[in-house]
Amino acid sequence: MKLTVVILTKNEELHIKRALSSVAGIADKCFVIDSGSTDRTVELARLAGAEVLENPWVNYATQFNWALNQLPSDTGWVLRLDADEVVTEELADEVLSELPNMRPDTVGIYVSRRMHFLGRRIRWGGLFPVRVLRLFKHGFGRCENRWMDEHVMVDGATADFDGEIVDDNLNSLTWWTEKHNAYASREVVDLLNLQYAFMPSETVADLRGGQQAGVKRWIKENIYFRLPGGFRAFAYFFYRYILRLGFLDGREGAAFHVLQGFWYRYLVDAKFFEVRKYMKNNDVDAGTAIERVLGIDVR
Repeated sequence: MKLTVVILTKNEELHIKRALSSVAGIADKCFVIDSGSTDRTVELARLAGAEVLENPWVNYATQFNWALNQLPSDTGWVLRLDADEVVTEELADEVLSELPNMRPDTVGIYVSRRMHFLGRRIRWGGLFPVRVLRLFKHGFGRCENRWMDEHVMVDGATADFDGEIVDDNLNSLTWWTEKHNAYASREVVDLLNLQYAFMPSETVADLRGGQQAGVKRWIKENIYFRLPGGFRAFAYFFYRYILRLGFLDGREGAAFHVLQGFWYRYLVDAKFFEVRKYMKNNDVDAGTAIERVLGIDVR
């Protein structure tokens, strides 16, 4: 069963060699899709044996789906991997031993994903491991059409592996906060679209399927987003840090839970308020306000 790994990059020289090394024993081909790196990302990827394609960036879903369309017709299975992630030896062994024996009707496989923050593994807060669909048969899966928090959707039966992918970003907190500032803007686009439906979208939200990603998305769209803005960010942080014992993750964990569980969520709410206020004060539609306030062209 041929396995192709797809990694999207921009200025990932800190991570790309590590990511490619983690799949060297299981991947028949690795495709790195770059969107204008100015560091040594492309050079290092090619030295590691990856095929590098270049394409302008719009958002993750658009870029990943473009990459799928570039893969050879004989591609079997696809593994979606971020540049700052690594496949553990346990997952690699599982891929080698179990993937060839999958039932013919199985088109997607869920794995566990964990995160390290400031070099420390995040164990508390009710977040990890999170189950994500990262392995799928070529032609049966694609990224849902969203600007943020996108998941792979498949048409067919799925299976589960026990192995893990670990997210271990080596960049500074300054880089992290700048990136999450951009993430917040992209999430506001999806939140506004949920309310105003100004562009086509897809969602994995589903309580009936029992998959973690679908249940979490349903809760987010149908419960969390209905709570008052600002308050919901504090409530979510309290749930993670106090009720789910996030404080046991130490100083690194405190930084993670405060920044990702409160600051980021509050920033999304504040930007959402800002765009809606601009719409009202200037009598413009959501798409126009998003472009003028957030600098994102959704049309």
